[in-house]
Amino acid sequence: MKSFSESYKEAGVDVTAGYKAVELMKSHVARTMTSGVLSGIGGFGGLFELDLTGISKPVLVSGTDGVGTKLKIAFLLDKHDTVGIDCVAMCVNDVICCGAKPLFFLDYVAVGKNVPEKVANIVSGVAEGCVQAGCALIGGETAEMPGFYPPDEYDLAGFAVGVVDKDKILKPETQKAGDAVIAIKSSGVHSNGFSLVRKVFSVNEGTLSTYFDDLGATLGEALLTPTKIYVKAILELLSKVNVKSISHITGGGFYENIPRSLPEGLSACIDRKSVDVLPIFNLISKTGHIPERDMFNTFNMGVGMCVVVDKNDADKALEAIKSAGEEAYVMGELVASDEGVIIK
Repeated sequence: MKSFSESYKEAGVDVTAGYKAVELMKSHVARTMTSGVLSGIGGFGGLFELDLTGISKPVLVSGTDGVGTKLKIAFLLDKHDTVGIDCVAMCVNDVICCGAKPLFFLDYVAVGKNVPEKVANIVSGVAEGCVQAGCALIGGETAEMPGFYPPDEYDLAGFAVGVVDKDKILKPETQKAGDAVIAIKSSGVHSNGFSLVRKVFSVNEGTLSTYFDDLGATLGEALLTPTKIYVKAILELLSKVNVKSISHITGGGFYENIPRSLPEGLSACIDRKSVDVLPIFNLISKTGHIPERDMFNTFNMGVGMCVVVDKNDADKALEAIKSAGEEAYVMGELVASDEGVIIK
């Protein structure tokens, strides 16, 4: 017999809705199962058995993040099956920056009112993200918090754990002037800068439904495009080329994220003309009268990941990335400088 409290329900928390949500999400979670999973959802902890074949010095790598105010777009459009992809992407794309393979993911959904079908819809996106990343969704938490969140709103966060052989952790200190800086294209705004985006477009149902020829979609459709997951492309690249560093271009854009993977005394010199800026960023800049420096300091501008390799390995790296289904190009090189990022 499952627990039930009439008093708790009168306070706004329906535990039976939670049970129904779990039942509805089971089929989505099942899609993500990998050989290491030892437990199903519903326990107090997710169990995962490490397969250390070929790994002599295993190092666990973890990353956590949320979706941010991009969720406001999902609320206005009443579309909830893609933000879970964003949540997974923001975590696993960080984990792979040191060369680790993501193993499993856990999510946390906090809602004002537990509508089981909506929660299952959210988790379907999380599951899709895990499938794309090749990791398992081994657990999570749904918290009904009336009075804290409005009934139609929620927050979504999660974390990923990966593993890498200690000897194969990327070594940014091996970088040198002349190394090639490779851009891997993004799918759009991803999951950063949405407070500015919402201000620029005075976001509401009307503005989100506006169609733009340059976007080939409505503003809402373009903004809700899921964050690209780069795990498979990066793992393919790592198997073919000696990668020196990887940067995930998230909040803070080029100027904050690229220097995080550079040693002292080196900067990334970016050829502005080579950067394939996506139409959504041109629209944001034009509509909001935002200076280009601010754009590159806030958004990914069409570059989701930045990879540094020896210039002699650049062609081989591009081939590996493209063979994994992603678009990539050389956008600059490393130079002796302490500026971090130079765009010219």
